[in-house]
Amino acid sequence: MRVKDRMTPNPVTLTEDASFQDALHLMKEKKIRRLPVVAKDGHLVGIVVQKDLFSASPSSATSLSIFEVHYLLSKLKMKNVMTKQVVTVGDDCPLEEAARIMVDYKIGCLPILKEDKLVGIITETDIFKTFVEILGGREKGLRLTLDVTEKKGMLAAIAKEITKQNGNILSLATFSGKNATDRIITIKVVDAPKESLLKSLETACVKVLNAVDMTEGGYAPRIIDQKTRL
Repeated sequence: MRVKDRMTPNPVTLTEDASFQDALHLMKEKKIRRLPVVAKDGHLVGIVVQKDLFSASPSSATSLSIFEVHYLLSKLKMKNVMTKQVVTVGDDCPLEEAARIMVDYKIGCLPILKEDKLVGIITETDIFKTFVEILGGREKGLRLTLDVTEKKGMLAAIAKEITKQNGNILSLATFSGKNATDRIITIKVVDAPKESLLKSLETACVKVLNAVDMTEGGYAPRIIDQKTRL
């Protein structure tokens, strides 16, 4: 999967001469936190994020009047606020590489370029949505967490045991274990009896760390507010 499959195409943009109020209004109206800044010819020249606007705003302790604050902000242009060194990727960049770049550079989004023109933007929310899909987060079934030694044929052996129990794999993901040769595998399975499947995996020398029946759906979040504390 490549970023062009998950990005927001034709993102909302601003020009260098757009005002502070323009940026703030767009972010509120479109419910977004990032705005690529483009030149008149469409080339990317910067990016403005919500915290840039907060940083540019006068402190609440300012001695300026509300009218003076509004006047100063009306004169503030995006070219004075934006980040000019923008990390970008092409639209054919693999999704996991885009995620790695965002982690490495500690950024929350990547403008997507094609032939030096802005064609999209991908954010950490897009990555999270894909992560949920990869792990079968919205699928009902038996969620297994396995601890295995990395070797050829291990995934095939696990799939064979699931097939023996008439099970169907909805999702599968692997993660690094504690040691270099260990892998943690998360699988979402349906149509396989839980106890029979666990016994079959143990017979195949597969260590089951966790088995959660999620046929009724996922976890419900607990919302903490003032009423909860009272």
